[in-house]
Amino acid sequence: MPNAEIVAIGSELLLGQIVDTNSAWMAERLTSLGVNLFYKTVVGDNPGRMREVITRALERSDIVITSGGLGPTKDDLTREVVAEVTGRALVLDPHLLEQIEQRFRRRGLIMTPNNDRQAYIPQGAIPVENPNGTAPSFIVEDPRGVIFVLPGVPFELKWLFEHETEPYLRKKFELAEVITYRVLKVAGLGESSVDDRIGHLIEKLSNPTVGVLAHPGQVDVRIAAKAANLAEAMKLIAPVEAEVRQLLGRHIFAADNETIEDVVGRLLRERNKTVAVFEDLTGGLLAERLQQASSEHFVEGFISKSLPSLRRLLARSRQPERFDQLFQDPAALTDELAWAVREQAGSDFGLALHAVPDPEDTTVNLARGQTFIAVTDGKSFKNHKHNVAGKSQQDRARMTLNAIELLRMALLEGMA
Repeated sequence: MPNAEIVAIGSELLLGQIVDTNSAWMAERLTSLGVNLFYKTVVGDNPGRMREVITRALERSDIVITSGGLGPTKDDLTREVVAEVTGRALVLDPHLLEQIEQRFRRRGLIMTPNNDRQAYIPQGAIPVENPNGTAPSFIVEDPRGVIFVLPGVPFELKWLFEHETEPYLRKKFELAEVITYRVLKVAGLGESSVDDRIGHLIEKLSNPTVGVLAHPGQVDVRIAAKAANLAEAMKLIAPVEAEVRQLLGRHIFAADNETIEDVVGRLLRERNKTVAVFEDLTGGLLAERLQQASSEHFVEGFISKSLPSLRRLLARSRQPERFDQLFQDPAALTDELAWAVREQAGSDFGLALHAVPDPEDTTVNLARGQTFIAVTDGKSFKNHKHNVAGKSQQDRARMTLNAIELLRMALLEGMA
């Protein structure tokens, strides 16, 4: 199996002005091809550092894929550096020049002289036409390995990778194996708890392999297998997936590209149930995610930390006269908010998320505090307390996922 390396070129990537989504996308495609990816490097528009990185990549990898630095401006240096690293002169390709000129003519634009440089490629390189842009691509077959040079514009890169890079690599390296994977998504268990239950699989298996990746409020279990074809790979994955499902049970809420919104939306539609929500610190994020889940089954969202508005809402609670006492008991307050928002909206479920952050903690992940979540169908309650609460995007995403997970469990257990 060949080894590949990605070199993303552009000072804007290093400065954080642009996020390098190209490398992540190509990594996934290379994996599905059965190509090992051992290194990904980002380098700025500096010829010395570019030369160093590409030379090192070529010495340790069979396949080097660069992205970016193929435009018409003076800081687009990839073609020059690749030519230098492979000991070749830059030469004009008349066919590529004609293609660039045609693109300008079709758009009714005047081609400035600096665009000519895009038609220069290392001598002996294989030219690759770019039908979606003015920067052609090219392939250099060097004794140390092959360099595939792609533009940095994502839609141009993706088209060229799918239509040119993949077929070339399949033929060049006689790629017969594929690597595929299954991702099981877990809520209600932390990363260490998941590892405690399935860690023996991570340690002992080599094909498939099992790995764990944590997100705010969610843990992904990734089962990856290598085989001659997709069907064979899935056969290898199936028994491991079954064992993981047995070990983690209902904490697994979805697989692969399915989200918790997809799952809860489907459950609401299947059971024809509606939901209304109250939230404070999350500022509408919970309502937004439930609306994405099923807009026709999301009835109403109530967002507030104002005492007058809370008093109006809690007039719908079971004991409105206990308003002042409830603020001394955040768990009981959250139950009553869930009850009141259900009464207010006339929905099947009321879901409340009440967060009490530590005002002195300004960390952006797992900030100190408490989050209280309650769901009711008007007959009973399910509730949970989490010992984190923060204003950051990560903590708000975690809190809202925990709330949606509690609603999922209520639906599965037949509440309402």
